[in-house]
Amino acid sequence: MRTIAITGTRSTGHRSLDEYAGLFASYLGPFSPDALFYIGGAKGIDSLSLLWLAGNSDARIVVVVPGTVDQQPAEARQAIARTRDRITEIVELGASELRAPAYHARNRWMVDRSGMVIGFPHGDEPQSGTWQTLTYASDLGKPRLIVPV
Repeated sequence: MRTIAITGTRSTGHRSLDEYAGLFASYLGPFSPDALFYIGGAKGIDSLSLLWLAGNSDARIVVVVPGTVDQQPAEARQAIARTRDRITEIVELGASELRAPAYHARNRWMVDRSGMVIGFPHGDEPQSGTWQTLTYASDLGKPRLIVPV
């Protein structure tokens, strides 16, 4: 089974939901029949990709959060609740503080368990969590599919 980590921007208001659905159909859909996806439990690409995969594929889905699900933004908690019957597992890493280091640790946890990473960055900011995750995957020699949004 192919294992894929999804990473992406939290800023998604610049595109329509239909545009994201089209991107996910094109770039997640081909992998979904026999894949397990690791998705962070945040708002933005995490929640949108979770909703799309749950509604449009039979893929196994693992949601990974740095602390607990209850600590996630409302949008993310709602996406998790709506798709709970499709989520294979929820991993709560138990970070005591939800700051950048906890999110980076969550992203590394997902990449370490994945065979490839699909990233949906917004812009070319090397300090963004999306680009740091893609760089980490690159440093490990893992394939990356980068879909700018």
